[in-house]
Amino acid sequence: MKKESGFSKFLVLWSGDFISQIGGGLTSFGLGVYIYNKTGSAAQMALITLLGFLPTLVLSVPAGVLADMYDRRKLMMIGDGCSALGILYILLSMQKGDASLFQICIGVFISSVFSSLLEPSYRATVTDILSEEEFTKASGLVSLSGSARYLVSPVIAGLLLGLYDINLLLVLDICTFFVTLATTAFVKKSIVTSEKAKRESFFRSLSEGWNGVYSRNGVMQLILISSLISMFIGVIQILSEPLILSFTDAKTLGISETVCALGMLFTALLTGISGIKKNQSRVLSVSLMMAGAFMILFSMTENVMIICTFGFLFFAMLPPANSCLDYLARTNIPNEMQGRVWGFIGLISQLGYIPAYALSGVLADGIGSAFDIGGGRGAAWVIAISGMLLMASALGFLFSGRIRSLEWGSDLNVTYKKQKEISNIV
Repeated sequence: MKKESGFSKFLVLWSGDFISQIGGGLTSFGLGVYIYNKTGSAAQMALITLLGFLPTLVLSVPAGVLADMYDRRKLMMIGDGCSALGILYILLSMQKGDASLFQICIGVFISSVFSSLLEPSYRATVTDILSEEEFTKASGLVSLSGSARYLVSPVIAGLLLGLYDINLLLVLDICTFFVTLATTAFVKKSIVTSEKAKRESFFRSLSEGWNGVYSRNGVMQLILISSLISMFIGVIQILSEPLILSFTDAKTLGISETVCALGMLFTALLTGISGIKKNQSRVLSVSLMMAGAFMILFSMTENVMIICTFGFLFFAMLPPANSCLDYLARTNIPNEMQGRVWGFIGLISQLGYIPAYALSGVLADGIGSAFDIGGGRGAAWVIAISGMLLMASALGFLFSGRIRSLEWGSDLNVTYKKQKEISNIV
């Protein structure tokens, strides 16, 4: 039986997430500027980023299990509402004077811990309310909202910081939580929560979530691809700055980063409007091969126009690839397991950022020193090598029978339900 379209409900939920992403971007940008102006330390800025990233990553798996045991919309409301407490703590600390690094770290950590509830529940809710034909369309819009903190927030925050202080940015971020709560509550009314999952124990649900990933080699391969993509994105995020700053100024760097990120916005909009109807595995492989080629071309010159062009094209390849990854995984995961499986997917797929953040700068400096070409060109070499590795990996995906077979997995939910019924009888 064909699932009734719930795209209008998804748009309501998505709009709340879009506004929340902008609010989070305001705080992230503002705290980065605040810490750097106060300490002049890039390491302390990185510490804030790390504390905002690691709790969400580590807790994504138990959060995914909870998303299958309890009402996903309630978890989203709890996570989003309580994450505002961390931002409120930072705001109150600043009202008493300059907030210390320790106080900011506490606030960011609290906010990140509760935010970990959001992602698995949000992704599982998308599956709850949409038909399969709408998945890739929705994925494009989800990519768009995720990019809002990089496209919209820096511009708004930069303008506001020229007139006001960081307190206004924190207040605006806190206000966005109310919007998210309202949109989630609206969608919650129209979705019936499954009671069956609630009776399963936490550890049994955790085990089933892992088995839901591990038992299907194609799904696990998809997740490893996601982790690989995140690593290469991390490399270009970290090293594009020293590459560009080696021959130009910070103002040009800011404009260049915005132009490059617009590529993601452009194709996210196209994917959101039209979706990807078929040949998802082929589109995935071709998108990643082209992304690798654009990484190489991005690194080969010190001309800002050329760098912006190939940077734009690199980021333009990411939404189609992510949409295909999302579709192939989503249609091969039983609906009853969506939350717990997406928790594992979120954990594994983002592990690539860790080596990218930890090693890419060290490698760039090492190459620059060894060949006496400077850190900027050393960064270019690391980006180029990463692009070659991405192209080689994508070529392997193109000929992977396991990845192609996932396009036939849309009947998995029916099979899974039958297996569960037999298991319960036994």
